[in-house]
Amino acid sequence: MIENEFTEVDTDVLVIGGGAAGLAAATSLARFRHRVAVVDAGQPRNASADGVHNYLSRDGLPPAELVAAGRRELRGYGGQIIDGAVTAVRHATPGAVSAPRFTVELAGGGTLTARRVLVASGLVDELPNITGLAVRWGRDVLHCPYCHGWEVRDQRLAVLATSAVALHAVLLWRQLSERLTVVLDPGVEPSEQQWERFAARGVEVVIGPVEEVVVAGDRLTGMRLAGGHVVNCDALAISNTLHARVGFLEPLGLVPVPFMMGETVVGSRLEAGPTGATAVPGVYAAGNATDLFAQVAGSVAAALTVAAAVNSSLIEEDADLAVRSATAPLEEESVFSAAAERQVCEQVLGDRRHGL
Repeated sequence: MIENEFTEVDTDVLVIGGGAAGLAAATSLARFRHRVAVVDAGQPRNASADGVHNYLSRDGLPPAELVAAGRRELRGYGGQIIDGAVTAVRHATPGAVSAPRFTVELAGGGTLTARRVLVASGLVDELPNITGLAVRWGRDVLHCPYCHGWEVRDQRLAVLATSAVALHAVLLWRQLSERLTVVLDPGVEPSEQQWERFAARGVEVVIGPVEEVVVAGDRLTGMRLAGGHVVNCDALAISNTLHARVGFLEPLGLVPVPFMMGETVVGSRLEAGPTGATAVPGVYAAGNATDLFAQVAGSVAAALTVAAAVNSSLIEEDADLAVRSATAPLEEESVFSAAAERQVCEQVLGDRRHGL
């Protein structure tokens, strides 16, 4: 079957999302000889990042190269890749639990059918509404010290605290540079302990809000506050809101739920159990769609766990189908067995003997 030349296909597993998590799960399932197709909208969250970090043996690899390598591996095991977007997932057999079936609708009108659906569609970052910030996202406007901290070590760093949650990352960034400034949005107040620690670690604290980021020569140089003061920095850490990209699951009744840290809502996620199972039998989730803070390596590891659960469910279903198929002829023959004839005779003749 040739990529993108079909609009309808019967497949064992339909993976939604062609990032690291989706490709890892799909490849694992293809290695177990399942028919697997991946639908990829081509909108990776880390597209603007210069490299993938904290991934053993792959540190610094550009995200696009990681995906390209993953696609090659999946094709090598017979997996299919469809470049497109999923608009809706529906029950093909409503009410089925032991053998669920789904129809997956694509933008442009194509429809796929699948025994299982594995959601690895990732999330969308909701950034602070500050002039010029979005175009620097993933370059020198950052969110994760584990993913990007080493690359900006010893530079002039700033943390924009738009909520109390952002304050918890301050000391992480301070570990990477002695030159650190925290800009507090109005209403964000560090605790007494945080004030003490910031002072002891030499962290400068200023009061915002921030109106715009300052750029010179395609490099971030600072943040301009409402009063005109500029906080100089080479990289800016923000605390963004994270939303699972799973609107296509609404026909199944699956919607993301708020995810909170303390009393602050930091995003929304698709609820799933330890093996990725959602509330709808046959639908699983892996990666950032269900774990908002998973790094690439963690998403891949979780995806393999989910793939194992999907694999087991398919194998058990096939075994049950094989048992029913094997026993069906015996059941048909038993209609004309001696026991069946005796039962009919008793019902028709009572105590009389057949033929008398």
